[in-house]
Amino acid sequence: MKAIAYTQHGLPPEDPRSLVDITLPEPVPGPRDLKVRVRAIAVNPVDTKVRRGAPTETPRVIGWDAVGVVESVGPEVRFYRPGNEVFFAGAIDRPGCYAEAVLVDERITGRKPRTLSDAEAAALPLTTITAWELLFDRLGIPEGGGAGQHLLVVGAAGGVGSILVQLARQLTQLTVIGTASRPETQAWLHALGAHAVIDHRQPLTQELARIGVPAVPYVISITHTAEHYAQIVEALAPQGHLALIDDPGTLDAMPLKRKSLSLHWEMMFTRPVFQTPDMVRQHELLERVADLVDAGRIRTTLGEHYGRIDAANLRRAHALIESGTARGKIVLEGF
Repeated sequence: MKAIAYTQHGLPPEDPRSLVDITLPEPVPGPRDLKVRVRAIAVNPVDTKVRRGAPTETPRVIGWDAVGVVESVGPEVRFYRPGNEVFFAGAIDRPGCYAEAVLVDERITGRKPRTLSDAEAAALPLTTITAWELLFDRLGIPEGGGAGQHLLVVGAAGGVGSILVQLARQLTQLTVIGTASRPETQAWLHALGAHAVIDHRQPLTQELARIGVPAVPYVISITHTAEHYAQIVEALAPQGHLALIDDPGTLDAMPLKRKSLSLHWEMMFTRPVFQTPDMVRQHELLERVADLVDAGRIRTTLGEHYGRIDAANLRRAHALIESGTARGKIVLEGF
């Protein structure tokens, strides 16, 4: 089968050796695996981080967002059968979806939304799982809750923020404030339902004061947490909560003590990597979001379509991700 891999980590995406077209044997499903014929994929920051930073002795196929059709199933599979259309993010410790066929555990797989194209659906799984777990598992905000409270999302115009804003608007009563620095990304967040949008190039506390918000009980930091950390701590109300997903070089927790602030890490691969007893919750939430999409309550976060799935187009996608200027998700479709 066709696949795209890296063989040498650390190369810039402009280097033609950073991602290369290869041929691999077809994978064979394990007990709870689906073998999925891939139709469309999306590119995420984690793809670029692994390509840059994880040494490999053999060609490594990355990519953790896909839509496809179930081709065969393992002997213990219960939720799906051949012919079903599915979307999923997969697990970071298994080969990824930059390939014509991929294996994925059914417990972290959802049915593809019927009302979306393959490319539109591919934009959703990884960021949806991340956003859902941030809101409901890490911060513990109940569905339908949050009335009278504010949520500040720092770096809200990217893939995770784009779905997070929608989930918060549709499933909670929180007042959602997103940050974005460019007119087009600010307009994007307003279109997704943010109650207010502020500029993270300015001090966050100053921007919050401008819209009449003295402090917030919840902050979700999607990117550049280290850069904004002091302002986030200042913006949080006493006994507030900070959740983050990026990788600051260091994070000093001591500034959180004076206000009794809570710190929450989210990594959506935790459940599949550790095979946690509640791993099936990712299947359940993807199925729930598919229903929300088909009911017209959640929209795709597709930002750019980069054409067919090959090494050259994936290198272009990685370059845009690493530039920090992507709006929504970058997708590719077909081999």
